Amino acid sequence: MGEVATPVLLPAICPPPGRSEAGAAECSHSWRRPLAWLPGAGLATYGLRHDGPPRAPLRHAPREADGTVTTRPQATRSAVLLPLLRAAHLGPSVAVTTVVALLALAMDLPAYQGVVVTVAVFTGQLTIGWGNDLLDLDRDRAVGRPDKPLASGDLAPSVVRRWLIVAAAACVVLSLLAGWRSGVTHLVLLVAFGHLYNVYFKATPWSWLPYAVAFGSLPAVVSLANSPPQWPPTWMVGAAATLGVAAHFLNTLLDLEDDAATGVRGLPHRLGAMRSRLIATALLVLASAVTVLGPAGAPATWAWAALAVVVALAALALFGSGRSPFYAAITIALVNVGLLAAVAG
Repeated sequence: MGEVATPVLLPAICPPPGRSEAGAAECSHSWRRPLAWLPGAGLATYGLRHDGPPRAPLRHAPREADGTVTTRPQATRSAVLLPLLRAAHLGPSVAVTTVVALLALAMDLPAYQGVVVTVAVFTGQLTIGWGNDLLDLDRDRAVGRPDKPLASGDLAPSVVRRWLIVAAAACVVLSLLAGWRSGVTHLVLLVAFGHLYNVYFKATPWSWLPYAVAFGSLPAVVSLANSPPQWPPTWMVGAAATLGVAAHFLNTLLDLEDDAATGVRGLPHRLGAMRSRLIATALLVLASAVTVLGPAGAPATWAWAALAVVVALAALALFGSGRSPFYAAITIALVNVGLLAAVAG
C-alpha cells in the first residue's frame, strides 16, 4: 500500500488576551485549511475565518503523480481570468479584431479563412496588450494605477507571461494558416510593430508610426488571406493608417498625466491635450473623406450622408465641453470603421 498523503495545515490563530469570552469561544472553533494551488500565484493561503461553525479539513487533496496538490477552486479561476482580460487591454483588442471581422465579411472571405484570420489578429492583440502592461508595471505602480491588475497586485506577472507565450504561439500558427502572405504581413506589420511601440516608440516623437503601420496593414492582412490573394487599394490602406494615427491620439489623451509623471513623452504628450484633440478630430474626418471619395465612381447617397454625420460630430468634438468631445471622436471612429467595411465590399 502507498503512503497516505498528509495535508499541509495552517496553524489556528486565537484572539489576543483580553478578548471577550465570545471571542475565546470562537477560538475553540478555529479550523485549519490546507494550502491550495492558485494558478499563477504560487502557493497561497486562505484567511482563517471565525464567522461560522467549524469545517472539516480536506484530508486527501487530489495530487498529481509528483505529489503536487491540484485543488483549484472555481472562484480562483474567475478571479484570475477577469484581471487577465483587463491586462490584455480588452477594449482596443476587441475593437481591432472587430475591424478585421467586418473587413473579412465585406471582402467575401470563405468562412474558414475569415474565422482563422480574425482569431489570429485577436491573439496577436492579446500579446501586445499583455506585453504593454508587463513593460509598464513599474511605471503603473509609481502612479498608483488601480485599473491595472499587475500594478494593483490582482494578477501575478508570471501568469501574464505564461499566457502571453500561449497567445504568441497560437498567433503564429493561426496567421500562417490564413496563408503565408497574410500571415507574414500580420506578424511583421501588425504584431511586431505593436510590440515595437511598447518597447521603443511609445516614448518618442515617432509614437504615431506603429499605429499608422499596424492599422494600415489591416486591409492587407484580410485581402491577402482571400482566394486569390490580392493587395488592397491604396486609398483603403491610407484611410486605415489615418484612422490608426487618430486612434493613437485619442487613446493617449486618457493617460497624458500619468504618462508624463513617469517620463513617457510620445508625440501627443509633446503637443499637449488641446492640440492632440484637434489633430485626432482632423485625422478622423480625413479618414472618412478618403473612405468616401477614394473608391472609383461617384459616392453613394448614404456615403455622403455618413460624411455629413462625421462633420457634425467633428464640430462637437472640437467645441463641446466635458466628456462630449471624447465621445464624439469615438463615434466618428466607429462611423469610419463602418464606412471602411461598407465601401470595401
